[in-house]
Amino acid sequence: MKDEAEIDLTPAVSDTVRKTTCYMCACRCGIDVHLKDGRVTYIEGNRDHPVNHGVLCAKGSAGLMQHLSPARLRAPLRRTGPRGSGQFEEISWEDALETARGWLAPLRETAPEKLAFFTGRDQSQSFTGWWAQQFGTPNYAAHGGFCSVNMAAAGIYTMGGAFWEFGTPDWEHARLFLLFGVAEDHDSNPIKLGLARLKERGAKVIGINPVRTGYNAIADDWVGITPGTDGLLVLSLVHCLLKTGRIDTDYLSRFTNAPVLLVSDPKSPDFGLFLRDDAGRPLVIDRRTGKPAAWDAPGVRPDLTGTLRRAGQTHVSVMHRIAERYLSDAYTPEAVAGRCGLPAARIRALAAEIARAAFDAPVVLDRPWTDFRGARHQTMTGRPVAMHAMRGVSAHANGFQTCRAIHLLQILIGAVETPGGMRFKPPYPRPAEAHPRPHSRARPGQSLDGPHLGYPQGPEDLALKPDGSPARIDKAFTWENPLSAHGLMHMVISNAHAGDPYRIDTLFLYMANMAWNSSMNTRGTMAMLADTDDSGAYVIPHVIVSDAYSSEMVAYADLVLPDTTYLERHDCISLLDRPISEPDAAADAIRWPVVEPDRDVRGFQSVLCDLGARLGLPGFTAQDGGPEFRDYADYIMRHERRPGIGPLAGWRMGPNGLQHGRGGPNEAQLDSYIGQGGFFQAHVPAEAAYFKPWNRAYQDWAVGLGLTDKPAPYLFQLYAEPLRRFQRAAEGHGPEQPPDHLRARIAQTHDPLPLWYEPGAARGFPLHALTQRPMAMYHSWGSQNAWLRQIHGQNPLYVPTALMREHGLTDGDWARLTSAHGSITVPVLEMAALNPQTVWTWNAIGKRGGAWALDPGAPEVTKGFLMNHIIHELLPPRGDGLRWSNSDPITGQAAWFDLRVRLEKAAGPEAAIPPQASPVPPAPASRPRTKGS
Repeated sequence: MKDEAEIDLTPAVSDTVRKTTCYMCACRCGIDVHLKDGRVTYIEGNRDHPVNHGVLCAKGSAGLMQHLSPARLRAPLRRTGPRGSGQFEEISWEDALETARGWLAPLRETAPEKLAFFTGRDQSQSFTGWWAQQFGTPNYAAHGGFCSVNMAAAGIYTMGGAFWEFGTPDWEHARLFLLFGVAEDHDSNPIKLGLARLKERGAKVIGINPVRTGYNAIADDWVGITPGTDGLLVLSLVHCLLKTGRIDTDYLSRFTNAPVLLVSDPKSPDFGLFLRDDAGRPLVIDRRTGKPAAWDAPGVRPDLTGTLRRAGQTHVSVMHRIAERYLSDAYTPEAVAGRCGLPAARIRALAAEIARAAFDAPVVLDRPWTDFRGARHQTMTGRPVAMHAMRGVSAHANGFQTCRAIHLLQILIGAVETPGGMRFKPPYPRPAEAHPRPHSRARPGQSLDGPHLGYPQGPEDLALKPDGSPARIDKAFTWENPLSAHGLMHMVISNAHAGDPYRIDTLFLYMANMAWNSSMNTRGTMAMLADTDDSGAYVIPHVIVSDAYSSEMVAYADLVLPDTTYLERHDCISLLDRPISEPDAAADAIRWPVVEPDRDVRGFQSVLCDLGARLGLPGFTAQDGGPEFRDYADYIMRHERRPGIGPLAGWRMGPNGLQHGRGGPNEAQLDSYIGQGGFFQAHVPAEAAYFKPWNRAYQDWAVGLGLTDKPAPYLFQLYAEPLRRFQRAAEGHGPEQPPDHLRARIAQTHDPLPLWYEPGAARGFPLHALTQRPMAMYHSWGSQNAWLRQIHGQNPLYVPTALMREHGLTDGDWARLTSAHGSITVPVLEMAALNPQTVWTWNAIGKRGGAWALDPGAPEVTKGFLMNHIIHELLPPRGDGLRWSNSDPITGQAAWFDLRVRLEKAAGPEAAIPPQASPVPPAPASRPRTKGS
């Protein structure tokens, strides 16, 4: 026995551990990256991180395979074959950057709007947007226009915050949790941790979703609603709560615009707008005096049902209009049940359950606080009903109003920013009027006057040229979609190809796979990118793409600027953009190169710093004409968006040394972040933890940290006055007028109170068709990942049991799925827990042959499919000669989930899109080990 060799049963997986931020989805969890001999060997969760507390999902662990992907681009590329062929030659960075400068410099000096710069899920939009602003083009946005802008904009306009990145359920105090339209790809680890906490405490979870998967599968109750009818269901719940008096009248009178008086004289030019004092402040009736007073006057006690008789006209409060609207028989459960696909008794039971949870056992915290009017409250009392919603309700043409309806429901029961309800994450809450207005005036050789994206307050804020035509290529912030706070990325290529509203010269895309799963009408998009005019020149003359991987879109680029993987670059997850805050702490984070690239690639943000200097852009060019910033890391540490406020809030330089929030640049700032695990936190004081929009302690804390420059309390906007301003214009009032063909649509859809309208036509297509992101995939990246492919290598169409029987289908059969736009053949699989008029599939699985270094026979190519092929960015022609986008008419959100189809049995698979050539070699049978890989 003594001679037996000792076996090490716990060999070390690493000799070095480096802490950074995951990028395998938008959660931005903290990770510990293990290295051995300079190679990444293992990734696990950082137990000290505020987002995930050490929890890591399959995606996060598989970041190792993302970093080692054979699809990684290796050097800058210049196209040598036709667009779409994938034929390129490798060139130097100097050649690549000078080529880009040669295309872009003349545009900046003559017509900067001819550059269309759009980014995908880059999480650095405050930087990329600033670059585009300095260039002077109005044509910039990120992917939110076809992700969840309805959710974000509805939340901002209603409450000054929204679900997910801006807010979260109160996991510690909620007793009832309603989940609307949430898949599994966003916010996954925090939601999983939160659901576990709810289950531990015995709270009830109700899933409202046509599909019962993921989070809905562990719900205590599942409501299999008809797609696109969530808003109708919610407004019926509102009807029931109003009918039974189960609303929080004290909360409504103190903290919302329910008591604000409306101009009720139909002859007034301000009919339907707020009645204001001489200083422009909305008026309420003060219960102490019975007289009108400004809403924010010290000591005022607004009367929820106040009225004012003036000049023979009675002006009523917003609450009057709410009662008139939603107590109507049109919203009874019996009136809406058929369209929602639910029994009326089920709707009444759900309303009763919400009322019991909210009012029979409120959460009371022994925590005094002072509100903005000076009133001292001895406790923090809340309604323990929390709600969360995402793309499932957002990606419909009625998504904006549906999201507003959910917020109306939350606010009526007093369940926002109170214990047990929804809580905001710093730097939110921040109302719409505190955000910039959109800027769009392009001038040769000059920067834009301000940021591209913002929150219009009325027709005067639209992005229109003097002749009334759209200033932006995507037609954002026009009468077609006035509140398009994230732009319309899905319309850029279609509009550019059509020359509507004008021609562009260069399409510059970052991490945006527009030739495949980041667009609707996939085949059409590829055709438009490759189309030529009568002279043989491409209709879109130049296409520049930056990506880390050989995606389908890379094949359509003329110039490819290869990005690094997320383990090889600096990133800034900033309070100016999309931070990692939780309700009890403001927080931001970084990524940093835990390994150096073994390829000739550069981080895209550093490339923009270089390109900005070559173009002489203000802010990017030093006084001596050289680059202002060495690279993106230098920008992160030295740039100030306003004095004392930079991309990162931690470890700034003050007069007496390091300080947080406000302060000057600190050239060792990144070292401090790295030393602290890659993130910074500033905890919210206990007195400021709830009631943030109205809490003096929170407002003062936010000013001190630099989140805002002065206290700015506000009211929740149940009645959205900006919508009424657009509606009044459609009715013919005011100097700015919409085109006649849009008047009726604006008047109907831009209602200042939430409403519901049918999201799409069903003629000839009886079934709803949805896509859903799988928990193990994040957009298109995951299905090239060697580990994640073993979880999802192909995707079936899930079909309800009755439809399977009706069409004679069994598991594994093929069916033809046809929409107004086209048809695809797909493998089917029976699913019982599914709305009976709905079919669905996982998105992002199907791939085009030749992309992502996948084998030509890979199941993602031969069996995977995309619903995108049968969705169009335009609605079917109406015979009026106009191009109507397939979008929400208020925000321009892409209406992916309005897809209607019919189903029939098919003999087998049909021909796929032909493969493209690959600019990277095929994946090796086994990976050679190299330093840094």
